[in-house]
Amino acid sequence: MQQSSYRQYRYFLKDSIRKTIDFSKTDQSLGIPPPPIEKPYKSNQELIPIPPSGGFGNLYRIDLQHAIRNRQSHRDFTAKAISLTDLSFLLWATQGIRERIDDGHVLRTVPSAGARHALETYLAVLNVENLAKGFYRYLPIEHKLVVEGYDSDADKKIAKASFYQNWIADAAVFFIWAAIPSRMEWRYGLAAHRVILIDAGHVCQNLYLASEAIGAGTCAVAAYDQDLMDRLLGLDGNNEFAVYTAAVGKLEKQSGLTN
Repeated sequence: MQQSSYRQYRYFLKDSIRKTIDFSKTDQSLGIPPPPIEKPYKSNQELIPIPPSGGFGNLYRIDLQHAIRNRQSHRDFTAKAISLTDLSFLLWATQGIRERIDDGHVLRTVPSAGARHALETYLAVLNVENLAKGFYRYLPIEHKLVVEGYDSDADKKIAKASFYQNWIADAAVFFIWAAIPSRMEWRYGLAAHRVILIDAGHVCQNLYLASEAIGAGTCAVAAYDQDLMDRLLGLDGNNEFAVYTAAVGKLEKQSGLTN
């Protein structure tokens, strides 16, 4: 029975579904405008500027071969905070916008199927200079943070939502990538869901490499309580929900930095 269940769900790993879709009936083909490239924020929410991306080339210099060779998961973090500039760099490296094509399409620092970019980046800020503890969301168009809620217990809550992986509470910041499936469904219909998860992998790999450049470590986390994580971020669990997470923190040994 177990092997039969495995075979049933392996279908999701394949691209076979593409052959069953009438792409002439997708929202894109029907002329429906694409969903916005960024989730709107409320007019009463606080926006926090972060250092602009233009000067990162002079701040973070690391040999790419070194970064790839030394990429590994870390779960032991020091109590040292990361700077707001460090965080800005990580956000730009994982979801920064390079070029805006139109209202529904952008080119970012990571690839995405059809340039659809169905992910939103949420942060549990635990130890970042000049940022209060709590939950934030990255606004890639403005390159700013929007405050979702200050919370002095954010470390405890995010560890609980990650099935009590308590080492997560020692991170400086915890990334949560949430999918808005309609952005990808607009173009690909039922073929959208597999590539959303592929896109999440692209984003997290950039986080690993960018963390090397700031003398930090990363650990991707795919095990979390779906309902609890979504509620923690105020997501409805249907039109938007968490799909991948990662912890980032400073390391005792910061090899590879050249600045």
